[in-house]
Amino acid sequence: MHIFKEIEPLRAFLDEKRKSGLSIGLVPTMGALHAGHLSLIEASKRDNSITICSIFVNPIQFNNPKDFQAYPRFLEKDIALLTQAGCSALFCPEDYTMQTGAYLQVSFGDLEKSMEGSFRPGHFNGVVKVVAKLFHIVEPDTAYFGQKDWQQFVIIRTLVEELKFNVKLSVVETVREADGLALSSRNQRLTDSQRKQAVVLSATLNESRQKLLAGDSIAGIKGLARNKFEAQAGLALEYLEVVNSENLLPLKSVEEADRPILCIAAFVDEVRLIDNMFL
Repeated sequence: MHIFKEIEPLRAFLDEKRKSGLSIGLVPTMGALHAGHLSLIEASKRDNSITICSIFVNPIQFNNPKDFQAYPRFLEKDIALLTQAGCSALFCPEDYTMQTGAYLQVSFGDLEKSMEGSFRPGHFNGVVKVVAKLFHIVEPDTAYFGQKDWQQFVIIRTLVEELKFNVKLSVVETVREADGLALSSRNQRLTDSQRKQAVVLSATLNESRQKLLAGDSIAGIKGLARNKFEAQAGLALEYLEVVNSENLLPLKSVEEADRPILCIAAFVDEVRLIDNMFL
Protein backbone atom coordinates (compact mmCIF):
# COMPACT_ATOMS: atom_id res chain seq x y z
CA MET A 1 0.00 0.00 0.00
CA HIS A 2 1.28 3.45 -0.95
CA ILE A 3 1.27 6.10 1.81
CA PHE A 4 1.07 9.81 1.03
CA LYS A 5 1.27 12.78 3.38
CA GLU A 6 1.51 15.51 0.73
CA ILE A 7 -0.93 16.41 -2.03
CA GLU A 8 1.23 16.58 -5.13
CA PRO A 9 2.78 13.08 -4.87
CA LEU A 10 -0.73 11.66 -4.39
CA ARG A 11 -2.02 13.53 -7.42
CA ALA A 12 0.89 12.31 -9.54
CA PHE A 13 0.18 8.72 -8.46
CA LEU A 14 -3.52 9.04 -9.30
CA ASP A 15 -2.86 10.78 -12.64
CA GLU A 16 -0.83 7.76 -13.75
CA LYS A 17 -3.67 5.44 -12.77
CA ARG A 18 -6.23 7.51 -14.67
CA LYS A 19 -4.06 7.46 -17.80
CA SER A 20 -4.34 3.67 -17.64
CA GLY A 21 -8.13 3.95 -17.49
CA LEU A 22 -8.40 2.80 -13.88
CA SER A 23 -11.34 3.91 -11.74
CA ILE A 24 -10.73 5.43 -8.30
CA GLY A 25 -12.74 5.03 -5.10
CA LEU A 26 -12.30 7.25 -2.02
CA VAL A 27 -13.08 6.31 1.58
CA PRO A 28 -12.73 9.43 3.79
CA THR A 29 -12.14 8.61 7.48
CA MET A 30 -10.76 10.07 10.70
CA GLY A 31 -8.87 6.87 11.49
CA ALA A 32 -9.24 4.53 14.48
CA LEU A 33 -10.48 2.10 11.87
CA HIS A 34 -12.86 -0.78 12.53
CA ALA A 35 -14.89 -3.32 10.57
CA GLY A 36 -17.35 -0.61 9.52
CA HIS A 37 -14.59 1.30 7.75
CA LEU A 38 -13.29 -1.90 6.22
CA SER A 39 -16.75 -2.56 4.76
CA LEU A 40 -16.39 0.76 2.91
CA ILE A 41 -12.97 -0.32 1.66
CA GLU A 42 -14.46 -3.60 0.41
CA ALA A 43 -17.31 -1.77 -1.33
CA SER A 44 -14.80 0.50 -3.07
CA LYS A 45 -12.62 -2.44 -4.10
CA ARG A 46 -15.63 -4.17 -5.66
CA ASP A 47 -16.45 -1.09 -7.73
CA ASN A 48 -13.04 0.35 -8.56
CA SER A 49 -9.54 -0.54 -9.67
CA ILE A 50 -7.91 1.77 -7.10
CA THR A 51 -9.09 2.48 -3.55
CA ILE A 52 -7.80 5.49 -1.61
CA CYS A 53 -8.45 5.80 2.11
CA SER A 54 -7.89 9.15 3.79
CA ILE A 55 -7.20 9.58 7.49
CA PHE A 56 -7.49 13.09 8.88
CA VAL A 57 -8.81 14.02 12.32
CA ASN A 58 -10.48 17.25 11.28
CA PRO A 59 -10.17 19.87 14.05
CA ILE A 60 -12.82 22.21 12.65
CA GLN A 61 -15.67 19.70 12.91
CA PHE A 62 -15.27 19.35 16.69
CA ASN A 63 -17.30 21.69 18.88
CA ASN A 64 -15.57 20.54 22.05
CA PRO A 65 -11.75 20.85 22.12
CA LYS A 66 -11.61 18.06 24.73
CA ASP A 67 -13.49 15.77 22.36
CA PHE A 68 -10.94 16.54 19.63
CA GLN A 69 -8.03 15.79 21.96
CA ALA A 70 -9.66 12.55 23.16
CA TYR A 71 -10.49 11.26 19.68
CA PRO A 72 -8.67 7.91 19.28
CA ARG A 73 -5.62 7.92 17.02
CA PHE A 74 -3.95 4.63 16.02
CA LEU A 75 -2.19 5.33 12.72
CA GLU A 76 0.20 2.35 12.79
CA LYS A 77 -2.68 -0.03 13.52
CA ASP A 78 -4.78 1.63 10.82
CA ILE A 79 -1.98 1.19 8.28
CA ALA A 80 -1.76 -2.50 9.13
CA LEU A 81 -5.53 -2.95 8.76
CA LEU A 82 -5.62 -1.14 5.42
CA THR A 83 -2.66 -3.11 4.10
CA GLN A 84 -4.33 -6.37 5.07
CA ALA A 85 -7.59 -5.21 3.48
CA GLY A 86 -5.86 -4.56 0.16
CA CYS A 87 -6.31 -0.78 0.10
CA SER A 88 -4.30 0.75 -2.74
CA ALA A 89 -3.15 3.93 -1.01
CA LEU A 90 -3.50 5.97 2.16
CA PHE A 91 -3.60 9.76 2.30
CA CYS A 92 -2.83 10.95 5.85
CA PRO A 93 -2.05 14.68 5.65
CA GLU A 94 -0.95 16.96 8.45
CA ASP A 95 -3.09 19.91 9.54
CA TYR A 96 -0.98 22.41 7.59
CA THR A 97 -1.53 20.43 4.39
CA MET A 98 -5.32 20.62 4.67
CA GLN A 99 -5.24 24.29 5.81
CA THR A 100 -8.45 24.11 7.83
CA GLY A 101 -8.93 27.85 8.29
CA ALA A 102 -12.00 29.61 9.67
CA TYR A 103 -12.70 32.00 6.79
CA LEU A 104 -15.03 30.07 4.49
CA GLN A 105 -18.47 29.44 5.98
CA VAL A 106 -20.93 27.04 4.35
CA SER A 107 -24.62 26.82 5.31
CA PHE A 108 -27.07 24.04 4.48
CA GLY A 109 -30.26 25.62 5.79
CA ASP A 110 -32.83 23.22 7.23
CA LEU A 111 -30.57 20.22 6.61
CA GLU A 112 -28.30 21.29 9.47
CA LYS A 113 -30.83 22.87 11.83
CA SER A 114 -31.90 19.61 13.49
CA MET A 115 -30.16 16.69 15.20
CA GLU A 116 -26.37 16.96 14.83
CA GLY A 117 -26.55 20.50 13.48
CA SER A 118 -28.64 21.64 16.44
CA PHE A 119 -26.40 20.13 19.10
CA ARG A 120 -23.09 20.71 17.28
CA PRO A 121 -23.34 24.13 15.61
CA GLY A 122 -20.71 24.58 12.91
CA HIS A 123 -20.00 20.85 12.77
CA PHE A 124 -21.13 20.34 9.18
CA ASN A 125 -19.36 23.48 7.99
CA GLY A 126 -16.16 21.83 9.20
CA VAL A 127 -17.04 18.46 7.68
CA VAL A 128 -17.85 19.68 4.17
CA LYS A 129 -14.81 21.96 3.91
CA VAL A 130 -12.50 18.99 4.37
CA VAL A 131 -14.61 16.60 2.27
CA ALA A 132 -14.67 19.15 -0.58
CA LYS A 133 -10.88 19.43 -0.39
CA LEU A 134 -10.54 15.65 -0.52
CA PHE A 135 -12.80 15.55 -3.60
CA HIS A 136 -10.61 18.15 -5.31
CA ILE A 137 -7.36 16.44 -4.32
CA VAL A 138 -8.32 12.84 -5.15
CA GLU A 139 -10.96 13.42 -7.86
CA PRO A 140 -12.53 10.02 -7.19
CA ASP A 141 -15.08 8.36 -9.42
CA THR A 142 -17.01 7.28 -6.31
CA ALA A 143 -16.78 8.21 -2.62
CA TYR A 144 -18.04 5.89 0.11
CA PHE A 145 -19.74 6.81 3.40
CA GLY A 146 -21.38 4.88 6.22
CA GLN A 147 -25.11 4.95 6.93
CA LYS A 148 -24.47 5.64 10.63
CA ASP A 149 -23.70 9.24 9.70
CA TRP A 150 -26.87 9.63 7.61
CA GLN A 151 -27.33 13.35 8.20
CA GLN A 152 -23.73 13.92 7.16
CA PHE A 153 -24.30 11.84 4.01
CA VAL A 154 -27.39 13.87 3.03
CA ILE A 155 -25.45 17.12 3.51
CA ILE A 156 -22.48 15.87 1.46
CA ARG A 157 -24.91 14.70 -1.23
CA THR A 158 -26.34 18.24 -1.30
CA LEU A 159 -22.82 19.67 -1.54
CA VAL A 160 -22.09 17.46 -4.55
CA GLU A 161 -25.38 18.38 -6.25
CA GLU A 162 -25.13 22.12 -5.59
CA LEU A 163 -21.47 22.53 -6.61
CA LYS A 164 -21.57 19.93 -9.42
CA PHE A 165 -18.73 17.76 -8.15
CA ASN A 166 -17.98 15.04 -10.68
CA VAL A 167 -18.23 12.22 -8.15
CA LYS A 168 -20.79 9.53 -7.39
CA LEU A 169 -21.67 8.86 -3.77
CA SER A 170 -22.31 5.47 -2.21
CA VAL A 171 -23.71 4.82 1.26
CA VAL A 172 -22.91 1.51 2.95
CA GLU A 173 -25.08 -0.12 5.61
CA THR A 174 -24.00 0.25 9.23
CA VAL A 175 -21.96 -2.65 10.61
CA ARG A 176 -23.01 -3.77 14.09
CA GLU A 177 -21.73 -5.88 16.93
CA ALA A 178 -23.60 -9.10 17.71
CA ASP A 179 -25.68 -7.28 20.35
CA GLY A 180 -26.64 -4.51 17.91
CA LEU A 181 -24.22 -1.73 18.89
CA ALA A 182 -23.20 0.25 15.81
CA LEU A 183 -19.46 0.17 15.22
CA SER A 184 -17.83 3.54 15.85
CA SER A 185 -14.31 4.79 16.47
CA ARG A 186 -15.64 6.38 19.65
CA ASN A 187 -16.54 2.91 20.99
CA GLN A 188 -12.83 2.48 21.67
CA ARG A 189 -13.15 5.09 24.43
CA LEU A 190 -15.77 3.04 26.30
CA THR A 191 -14.92 1.02 29.39
CA ASP A 192 -16.34 -2.49 29.67
CA SER A 193 -19.28 -1.29 31.77
CA GLN A 194 -19.93 1.65 29.45
CA ARG A 195 -19.81 -0.68 26.47
CA LYS A 196 -22.59 -2.79 28.00
CA GLN A 197 -24.68 0.33 28.56
CA ALA A 198 -24.10 1.65 25.04
CA VAL A 199 -26.26 -1.04 23.48
CA VAL A 200 -29.26 0.98 24.72
CA LEU A 201 -28.99 3.17 21.58
CA SER A 202 -29.65 0.36 19.10
CA ALA A 203 -32.14 -1.28 21.48
CA THR A 204 -34.10 1.99 21.67
CA LEU A 205 -34.11 2.29 17.88
CA ASN A 206 -35.34 -1.29 17.47
CA GLU A 207 -38.06 -0.89 20.08
CA SER A 208 -39.16 2.46 18.65
CA ARG A 209 -39.26 1.05 15.12
CA GLN A 210 -41.44 -1.88 16.21
CA LYS A 211 -43.84 0.42 18.05
CA LEU A 212 -44.13 2.82 15.12
CA LEU A 213 -44.84 -0.06 12.73
CA ALA A 214 -47.51 -1.23 15.18
CA GLY A 215 -49.18 2.17 15.03
CA ASP A 216 -47.76 4.03 18.04
CA SER A 217 -47.20 7.78 17.71
CA ILE A 218 -43.86 9.49 17.27
CA ALA A 219 -44.52 11.58 20.38
CA GLY A 220 -45.19 8.38 22.31
CA ILE A 221 -41.97 6.62 21.37
CA LYS A 222 -39.98 9.76 22.17
CA GLY A 223 -41.43 9.82 25.68
CA LEU A 224 -40.64 6.14 26.24
CA ALA A 225 -37.07 6.65 25.05
CA ARG A 226 -36.57 9.62 27.37
CA ASN A 227 -37.84 7.57 30.33
CA LYS A 228 -35.56 4.66 29.46
CA PHE A 229 -32.44 6.83 29.46
CA GLU A 230 -33.39 8.76 32.57
CA ALA A 231 -33.81 5.47 34.45
CA GLN A 232 -30.14 4.52 33.98
CA ALA A 233 -27.24 6.31 35.65
CA GLY A 234 -24.52 7.44 33.26
CA LEU A 235 -26.84 7.76 30.26
CA ALA A 236 -28.16 10.99 28.75
CA LEU A 237 -30.37 11.09 25.68
CA GLU A 238 -29.64 14.10 23.49
CA TYR A 239 -32.27 13.41 20.85
CA LEU A 240 -34.45 10.76 19.28
CA GLU A 241 -35.98 12.02 16.04
CA VAL A 242 -38.02 10.53 13.24
CA VAL A 243 -37.31 12.42 10.02
CA ASN A 244 -37.78 12.20 6.29
CA SER A 245 -34.54 10.52 5.18
CA GLU A 246 -34.43 12.59 1.98
CA ASN A 247 -34.61 16.10 3.44
CA LEU A 248 -34.15 15.46 7.21
CA LEU A 249 -37.35 17.31 8.09
CA PRO A 250 -38.91 16.06 11.34
CA LEU A 251 -42.12 14.09 10.99
CA LYS A 252 -45.28 14.27 13.07
CA SER A 253 -46.38 10.87 11.72
CA VAL A 254 -44.55 8.20 9.72
CA GLU A 255 -47.10 8.45 6.91
CA GLU A 256 -45.68 11.87 5.97
CA ALA A 257 -42.62 10.36 4.27
CA ASP A 258 -41.93 7.48 1.91
CA ARG A 259 -38.77 6.48 3.77
CA PRO A 260 -38.65 7.66 7.39
CA ILE A 261 -35.49 7.18 9.44
CA LEU A 262 -35.08 7.13 13.22
CA CYS A 263 -31.98 8.95 14.47
CA ILE A 264 -30.55 8.96 17.98
CA ALA A 265 -27.68 10.63 19.85
CA ALA A 266 -26.78 9.99 23.48
CA PHE A 267 -23.98 10.20 25.98
CA VAL A 268 -22.62 7.17 27.79
CA ASP A 269 -20.89 9.10 30.56
CA GLU A 270 -18.61 11.45 28.58
CA VAL A 271 -18.65 9.50 25.27
CA ARG A 272 -21.16 10.74 22.71
CA LEU A 273 -22.58 8.16 20.27
CA ILE A 274 -25.03 8.33 17.37
CA ASP A 275 -27.02 5.72 15.46
CA ASN A 276 -29.99 5.46 13.11
CA MET A 277 -32.37 2.94 11.61
CA PHE A 278 -34.70 3.12 8.62
CA LEU A 279 -38.29 2.46 9.47
